[in-house]
Amino acid sequence: MLGFLELQEQLRRLLRSRIDQGELTGMMLAEKTGFRQAHISNFLNHKRGLSFDAVDRILAAEDLSVLDLVPADDINSRASIPPPPEDEYANILLVSPQRAFQPQVHAREVLEVLKFKQTFLRRMKAEPSRQRATWLRFVMMKTSRACTEAMSPRVGPGCTVLLDRHYNSLTAYRKGEKTMYAIRVGGDTIVRYAHRDDDMLVLEPESRDARTRILHIPSDLTAEDLIVGRVAYVSMET
Repeated sequence: MLGFLELQEQLRRLLRSRIDQGELTGMMLAEKTGFRQAHISNFLNHKRGLSFDAVDRILAAEDLSVLDLVPADDINSRASIPPPPEDEYANILLVSPQRAFQPQVHAREVLEVLKFKQTFLRRMKAEPSRQRATWLRFVMMKTSRACTEAMSPRVGPGCTVLLDRHYNSLTAYRKGEKTMYAIRVGGDTIVRYAHRDDDMLVLEPESRDARTRILHIPSDLTAEDLIVGRVAYVSMET
C-alpha cells in the first residue's frame, strides 16, 4: 500500500489536474479548507508537505476519500477476489441517479461494481461533445419508480441501465429508431426520449399515461450539456 508521502504526491497530482482543467484554483481550495493560499501554493509546488489533518481537510473539501488516491491496480492486487483479465471484462460502476451526471465517480459514490464484456462495449460508437470526452465513459444507474412508469414497458421495475456518456448527441443512434437518453433534470437523472425544439428540450415518455416534460435550455448551456448519455443497455430484474 502507498505510504503517506506517496499519498500526498497522488493528491498533489489530482489537485493540479483539476486546476489544469479549470475546475479548481488555489484560491478556491484555500477558501474551502481555511488554509492560506500561500500554504496551498507551497504544497502544490513541492515546497512543503501536509499533516494528516491537512490532508483530511483537503479530501473533505474536494469530496474525495483516500481510495481516490490509490491506483486501481494497487487496490485490485489486495482484493480478496482477483479481477478478471482486462482484455475480457470491464468493471462498470453502479451509481445513483443523483451521481450519474458527475464527470468522474468517487469511490464513496459506488453502489456496486458490475462486469461487461469488453467486446460488447467496444462495438458502441461514441459521439461526444468536446467537454464530454474527458468523462468516465460508461456507468450503470438504477432507475427510479417514476422513470420505470414513464418508460414502461421498455424499462421495467428494478431495472438498471448502462449509460454511454460519450454519446450525448441528439442524432438518433440507429436510423429510424428512437434513442433513449439519460437526462439531467436539476439534481436528478431521468430516462426519456428527447429532441430539441428551439430553446427547449422535449422529454418524451414511452407510456401513454405519462406526460411529456419540457426543459428550457439555459443560455450558457447546449441541449447536449443536459444529456447525460445514451441508454445503451437495459438490465431487467428477475
